[in-house]
Amino acid sequence: MALTAGIVGLPNVGKSTLFNAITKAGAESANYPFCTIDPNVGIVEVPDYRLDKLTELVDPKKTVPTAFEFTDIAGIVKGASKGEGLGNKFLSHIRQVDAICQVVRCFADENITHVSGKVNPLDDIEVINLELILADLESVDKRIARVQKLAKQKDKEAAYEHEILLKLKEAFEEGRSARTVEFTDEQMKVVKGLHLLTIKPVLYVANVSEDDIADPSDNEYVQQVREFAEGDNAEVIVVCAKIESEIAELDDEEKAMFLEELGIEESGLDQLIRAAYDLLGLATYFTAGVQEVRAWTFRQGMKAPECAGIIHTDFEKGFIRAETVSYDDLVSNGTMAAAREAGKVRLEGKEYIVKDGDVIHFRFNV
Repeated sequence: MALTAGIVGLPNVGKSTLFNAITKAGAESANYPFCTIDPNVGIVEVPDYRLDKLTELVDPKKTVPTAFEFTDIAGIVKGASKGEGLGNKFLSHIRQVDAICQVVRCFADENITHVSGKVNPLDDIEVINLELILADLESVDKRIARVQKLAKQKDKEAAYEHEILLKLKEAFEEGRSARTVEFTDEQMKVVKGLHLLTIKPVLYVANVSEDDIADPSDNEYVQQVREFAEGDNAEVIVVCAKIESEIAELDDEEKAMFLEELGIEESGLDQLIRAAYDLLGLATYFTAGVQEVRAWTFRQGMKAPECAGIIHTDFEKGFIRAETVSYDDLVSNGTMAAAREAGKVRLEGKEYIVKDGDVIHFRFNV
């Protein structure tokens, strides 16, 4: 699935440190042909304990995890929506990503200057969000001018869209993102067609100090970000970019020991990857055979033939059935044969909606 999350942030908030950790911990490019590894793109493996367990059960010749892409977005300053600084480049990069991960500084350090002279995560968030809102307001104003004429001529579709546009314009003028506006499913189809920046799902990445990472609940900056995110219909995760850059240099055994010493169960980078993956409505199904155990990314809601097409277009064209067992049922029975004997293996047809954790063998004929 060619979906990517863009990492944004003001200067000296830890964005570059975090992105460097992502690129250092990157997936082996050999497993992902045709991926262009640009300087501003980091491809990482999606951590999934289920893949490890399936490898144990099947003992394949190789195991291939699924991967996820992060894009490092150009820096931003106030006035980006008007082309200030790298504003035009920033906005064009934002348009190309499917979700936004905004790194927010939640630590004080007199040795690291803040662009505005003081640490204030809500101000940082506002600088970026306001530029996106202003860019969206400009787009909506232009669209209103076009649609208004048709609406006056009793064009029902235009009148319907006009009403939605006015609702968005009101939110933008109040400094609110499109994510905060409630729409019906039908209205949302129109909204998505506008390709707004502030409708994209957002994950706020609170970057804390090494002292706070084990228990960030007392960090007042983190609390402020969580409260803001709740009203912005967005998610929050807490990381320490400095620690992540150190972890990225370690092998798996050293990494586990390091995390244990810090009192952390899981690295912030792993949390970030999974949170961004979920944010985009992505899920994982598996194929498991002696040659290869592999994880595949799909969009939640996809049907079996579409998921088969992720492996190869021929699988989708000639789809017959999907021999399917849930991960939990396979693990509890120990082998595919035992799961089949227990009646846990199903033959699903073209209308089957694939579920996260399904282990599938596709039957097809070309």
